[in-house]
Amino acid sequence: MRLFDLSPVRKVPIRGFFLWSNFLNLKLNSSLSIVKKIWWFVFALLSIMIGVYPLVYIFMEDRDIGFLGTKSLVLLNSFAWNLGFYIHIVFSGIALLIGWIQFSAKIRNQYIKVHRTIGRFYVMCGLLGASAGFYLGFYATGTWLTKTGFVLLGICWFSSTFAAYFHILRKEVFRHQKMMIYSYAFCWAAVTLRIYLPFLNMIFQEFIVAYTIVAWLCWVPNLAVAWWINRRLKGRSVSFS
Repeated sequence: MRLFDLSPVRKVPIRGFFLWSNFLNLKLNSSLSIVKKIWWFVFALLSIMIGVYPLVYIFMEDRDIGFLGTKSLVLLNSFAWNLGFYIHIVFSGIALLIGWIQFSAKIRNQYIKVHRTIGRFYVMCGLLGASAGFYLGFYATGTWLTKTGFVLLGICWFSSTFAAYFHILRKEVFRHQKMMIYSYAFCWAAVTLRIYLPFLNMIFQEFIVAYTIVAWLCWVPNLAVAWWINRRLKGRSVSFS
């Protein structure tokens, strides 16, 4: 009886293994590419839809519906409040409407002048929209907790937008990019608010409770997502397209 088998060892079909591995990788990459395109489409679609939503308030005749239906006649007749309201919805809407384009690698790399033009316009609209939002936050429907949530949102959006502009003036592209991600995450609170609020209303059956929760829920998770994206970048350019 032989203690050791000295016969030639059969070769494992390594080539077949690698071919199969490459095939699985291609399938996985293809699936991820499809998911990315779907996400980009949804991201752009929601940004556009909510971006044009303020037109409802501009052209509506009855002011006793929707968001305005929760406000007192004193506020609705206040020139200062109305000025702040229309500045906020118009310029925030424009910022939301155009901001998503900045995440397109194709536009950023091939049409840098378009990217810069849209960027300047976004910064202007963002600063105006955030300033007006900060003012409106003090008159938000609900408790002091509701008002605090929206006031802090205005501060965060203004600060991140201003910081992004400051960094690009100093040619600090990566820092500019990180702050723009934060800025648009705060801008996107307009979208997440309209997603969460109907569900919160159904759950709690009380608008004040739902609105108090959404005053924080519409932007704090967005901030967390922006932080996660920035942490993963590590010097690379962001692209959702």
